[in-house]
Amino acid sequence: MDFLSTIFFFIVAIFILVTVHELGHFLTAKLFGMRVDKFYIGFDFYNMRLWKKKIGDTEYGLGVFPLGGYVKIAGMVDESLDTDFEASAPQPWEFRAKPVWQRLIVLAGGVTMNLLLAAAIFIGVTYTLGESRTSTATPAFVETGSIFDQMGLKTGDRFVEANGTPVATWEDALDPERFTAGALTYTILRNGTTFTISAPKNILTKLNEAEGFGIRPIVPPVIDQVMAGNPAEQGGLKPGDLITAIDGNTVSDWTEVVGIISSHPGKALNFTWKDSAATLSAAITPGKDGKIGIMLRQPATTERVKLSFPAAVASGFTQTWKMSALTVQGFGKIFSGQEDFRKSVGGPIKIAKIANRSAEQGPVSFLFFLAVLSISLAIINMLPIPALDGGQFAINAVEGIIRREIPFAVKMRIQQIGMVLLLTLFAYILINDILNP
Repeated sequence: MDFLSTIFFFIVAIFILVTVHELGHFLTAKLFGMRVDKFYIGFDFYNMRLWKKKIGDTEYGLGVFPLGGYVKIAGMVDESLDTDFEASAPQPWEFRAKPVWQRLIVLAGGVTMNLLLAAAIFIGVTYTLGESRTSTATPAFVETGSIFDQMGLKTGDRFVEANGTPVATWEDALDPERFTAGALTYTILRNGTTFTISAPKNILTKLNEAEGFGIRPIVPPVIDQVMAGNPAEQGGLKPGDLITAIDGNTVSDWTEVVGIISSHPGKALNFTWKDSAATLSAAITPGKDGKIGIMLRQPATTERVKLSFPAAVASGFTQTWKMSALTVQGFGKIFSGQEDFRKSVGGPIKIAKIANRSAEQGPVSFLFFLAVLSISLAIINMLPIPALDGGQFAINAVEGIIRREIPFAVKMRIQQIGMVLLLTLFAYILINDILNP
């Protein structure tokens, strides 16, 4: 079932992002009177398609291979490598017959739509739920083996400063921009004493490897409900009690409590807890299902600050800009060798896993995943590789500068080289996905 959900959410994510991207090319082409011959989601290699329907001049369809999509514009040298129009004179409805500025807008349409999709998601979530604000007065829960654990952060620690600047919220402390800086240090408060920890230079690689920070605001194990007739009630636990230790081991977060209980079915555990008046203890034996019959309260550690619509729009575009800058800087570190390419770049398998995991965490998490992936798709398409929008943009910009068309054979050869490079890169990333799951 997990495999099927992974495939499902991968297809949903790719369908949305590719549709939005290609719609950008389609709408701008139509705006300038260009004929669009095909609009496909998924590739229809060897005419393998799930569905097609022709409306007007355009054939709409779903290709069998769900790894992208394309819009075929008449008179344009593209990934189809179509040469049918080479021998004829440019027609008014063809891409090659239009002014350079119109061609450039069409080529930029996909990237623009992907960035607008990300902004729309950020705006919608921010306006609906408000901006999150989690005070750094809330201590950290640190997963064992996480990058922050390796840096020296421990459960119960509190953020005080980042690179010497005071931080009042978790959102500020973990601002994505901080991880692209030349160096990153945190001042930490632990048991009344402050000290400094430093992030490794390749922190982006390590975060990508771990697929997350591995830290979050701590959620104390306060009991919300006690089920009648279960071991917890028999042991004397009541709603509102705070579990402080199990078998002499201090616990400070609800995940620690759940982990210990679930891993000891049928074995008596000595619980220590605090109620409103005293500290109590008792032996409680989890059932065969690894449960004692309690529900733990998860207090809201995050405050949501409601914004007006104009403020939400400004926040959405700011988030898009920051995430775009982070992505560009991340690519810069990869290409300069500061980050490990193999561990920093993910292909369809890794994307599918993250899509499924984000969907399991809820619709907001999945929407944020879509926004980040949409930005990544936009940035990748800006790269000056001939088979990508950035490469096509560069070729047409050169034609505008020299005021004449580059010979068709030259453009076709450039496109062929670009396709080979792109397919080789895709194959490498796919193999890397398999070898480094």
